[in-house]
Amino acid sequence: MSDGNIFLSAKGIHKSYSHAQGELEILRGVSLDIREGEALAILGASGAGKSTLLQIMGTLDKPTQGEVTCEGRDLLAMNDDELSKFRNSEMGFVFQFHHLLGEFTALENVMIPARVAGENPKDAKEKALHFLDFMGLADRAEHYPNQLSGGELQRIAIARALVNRPKILFADEPTGNLDSNTSVKIQDLFFRLKEEMKLALVIVTHDLTFATRFPKVYRMKDGQWI
Repeated sequence: MSDGNIFLSAKGIHKSYSHAQGELEILRGVSLDIREGEALAILGASGAGKSTLLQIMGTLDKPTQGEVTCEGRDLLAMNDDELSKFRNSEMGFVFQFHHLLGEFTALENVMIPARVAGENPKDAKEKALHFLDFMGLADRAEHYPNQLSGGELQRIAIARALVNRPKILFADEPTGNLDSNTSVKIQDLFFRLKEEMKLALVIVTHDLTFATRFPKVYRMKDGQWI
C-alpha cells in the first residue's frame, strides 16, 4: 500500500442527538480524507466531537447526515452483518481503556478477532502469538488481565486490534490512561507499527505533545475543524 490514494473518506458529516430541550449538535458538516498508509492526529478538548467522528469513520456509529466511503464502497449502505465483517477485516481499534475480557488470557483476548473471522483455533493462536511476540509480550501469553500492568494491557489491546492485519488503525486517546513514561513507549510503538505494517493511522487525542509528532494534525472545536 503506498501513500497517495484515498482509502477512507467522510463527507459532510453531521451528528446530533435529540433531548428534552431540543437537538444537541455534535458534528457540524465535517469532512476528512484518509490516504493509504498516512498518519494523522485529530486534536481537541473533551467534547469537541473528535471521538464521535472517529466512531463514524470506523462505522461504530452512523451520522445524522453525510457519507462515509472506503475505496469507493458506501459503508452506510451496508447492513449490520456486512459492516461487522468489514470492520473485523479492514479496521483495528484501540481505546483509552483496553476493554480486554478478564476471564480470558492475553493470548485468548488477542485471538478473538481471528476466531470471529472464522479462522481455526490453530491458525488464530499462531497469529496471536506472532503479535504478542512483536509487542514483547510472548512471556505474558498465559497471564490474565488482572496480572498485567497498564502498559502491558494496552499493548495486548493493540495486538488484538492488529491480529487480522487491518489496513487502518483508529486509536481514541490510547495513552490517556497511562503514566508519562509508558505513554511515550506506546506512542513510539504506534509509529513503528505504522511503518512496518504500512497502516493508515488515525489518532484522536487532547495531548498536544503526542499530536505534534504526526505529519498531519487536524484541530477540532465545537464539532468543526479550526
